[in-house]
Amino acid sequence: MPVIKPSCVRDLKLRINLADVVSRVVALRKAGGTRLKGLCPFHNEKTPSFHVDPEKGFYKCFGCGKAGDVITFVRETEQLNFTEAVEALGKRFSIVIEYEEGSGGPTREERSLRQELFDLHDVAAEHFHQAFKAANPAGEFFRTYWTEQRRFPAELADEFKIGGADASGSGLAAVLLKRRYSEEALRRCGLFFIYEDAALTLGALRPRFRGRLMIPIRDHQGRVVAFTARQTKLTPEDDPAREAKYVNSPETPIFTKGNLLFNLDRARTNVGEGRPFVLVEGQLDALRCWSVGLKTAIAPQGTSITESQLVLLRRYHPQVECFFDSDSAGQKAALRFLPMALKAGLEVRFLTLVGAEKLDPDVLFLERGLPAYEEVRRSALSAMAFACHAVLPNPGAVSAEQKSRAAQSVFELIAAAESEVARSEFLAEASAHLRLSPAAMQKDYQTFAARQSRQAAARPANAESEAAAARPVEAGAAAPTCERDLLLLCLHYEQLGKPLCGQLPHDWIDPNHLPGRLLNRFLAEFENDTWPGRDHLDVLLETDEERALVAGLIFDTPTSDGTYKDLGDPLRKAEQALTELRRRALEPQLREIELALATGRADSNSDPISLLKTRSDIQRQLRQPIRFHGPA
Repeated sequence: MPVIKPSCVRDLKLRINLADVVSRVVALRKAGGTRLKGLCPFHNEKTPSFHVDPEKGFYKCFGCGKAGDVITFVRETEQLNFTEAVEALGKRFSIVIEYEEGSGGPTREERSLRQELFDLHDVAAEHFHQAFKAANPAGEFFRTYWTEQRRFPAELADEFKIGGADASGSGLAAVLLKRRYSEEALRRCGLFFIYEDAALTLGALRPRFRGRLMIPIRDHQGRVVAFTARQTKLTPEDDPAREAKYVNSPETPIFTKGNLLFNLDRARTNVGEGRPFVLVEGQLDALRCWSVGLKTAIAPQGTSITESQLVLLRRYHPQVECFFDSDSAGQKAALRFLPMALKAGLEVRFLTLVGAEKLDPDVLFLERGLPAYEEVRRSALSAMAFACHAVLPNPGAVSAEQKSRAAQSVFELIAAAESEVARSEFLAEASAHLRLSPAAMQKDYQTFAARQSRQAAARPANAESEAAAARPVEAGAAAPTCERDLLLLCLHYEQLGKPLCGQLPHDWIDPNHLPGRLLNRFLAEFENDTWPGRDHLDVLLETDEERALVAGLIFDTPTSDGTYKDLGDPLRKAEQALTELRRRALEPQLREIELALATGRADSNSDPISLLKTRSDIQRQLRQPIRFHGPA
């Protein structure tokens, strides 16, 4: 495996602003000074606890304890190993990666399957796009279909790399074979039908997509991971999915359709105050929105909305407007979406058009342009208004029993909200829409909630919850220890490292836990004058747990007087830590001596007189205050 030069890694971390990398995944906001914060990408949360300090080059989540630098972040969020993460950053920021002499650059066989699949999909997207633009009958057909039948501007096809696959698949297999992609990548990319025991020849790669308009699907970082293929007149009769209007790539190591939203990579940079996400049903609906200037439109990948998609949305912005077709299928999809949105902590509204029997976002924006968006927003329904209208369209002309059943349906939605305040407001609003007494609604909801609690208590304990409860605390959130305090000193007051070596005996440090092992390692570097400096610790850190602990310590915030909240006066803190370590090391020895004297178990190597002298020495050491003066 190729080895990247440590100097190259240091240069890369100095040249790349951590915030530029994190903001591709997390929406960041100012948090005081140079620090930024957002919703953690490593666990589900509604209140931001994920902090980024671009000046120090480290991030830390104060909720789950995850911490690290720019390389760690890319490794964690993109599932890459160290070498792949460095190479990905180098490519992204045009930094040349240098390898140790004799190790060479990575071969294709040494690259991970995921990285190879990302590269393969980039090549496929460009190939299909060039087929769309080709001066041949198939290219002419696709361009005509795009501009005249779908009535999209030609420039939009270039912007989104819209492509075409002719009736034979546009020769993609030959292109990929020529680029020598691995057999595993070709078998698992989802672009071909391949018999399991077939040799990988050109004839064995049967194209999945033929005679279809090709729409690249990108993940939230903008990488092509799959395709949606729209049926056209060119789709051949022997296509296994001939009757399906849309066919998605199958799930692969880089594509899980329930985890992605179409156009999120672009929309997430356009949301903000007064500019919520607009959730539409299909990719072409989202493209129509974009073409008229509505830049926050997103769409699921041809399936029902999933919780993981909504958690991803909430990471960037809490407000979503649902704009599904007004037909029965669209309304059912909206009702399935609502409880998951409330559970994810999203603020939801439903776009409608007064007097419209059928509302299709694609047709509406095609005919009326962007002004149509403001029109439908004026008649938008809140979450409760939409839900109540869906379960009881005419509350003035129904029986008490029908209202009671409708209220129970609404209670199930309200229970999905995790905020007590939100549930209270929803109840008040729902009672008005259903024309019921607020007090009666509140009482019935309490009965409903109590029944749910009893049912939940009767169910077997959730195995995952038990596992989570038993899981050890993250290394980055380790309980404070003397060793941890001295690590903090070494990292924030590096000039104290060398004096600590002279006053801290090796056997006072407990090597059975992580801070102790790292302190031993760091002090050895100070003692030998080989300390690389706080910003270049990669060579000293061996595991992810060590990196997380160090990142968390480096992230500690200085107070207004320049000290650190966990340390106060650094010299005083060093004295306290040394005093405690001395006590921890010597008191067990003292107890053993006293036990030996009391039981008469002294031997020839430790006669009573020697034991008494040793006890006196230890007692004197324990009484003597430690003075730590720092560097001379």
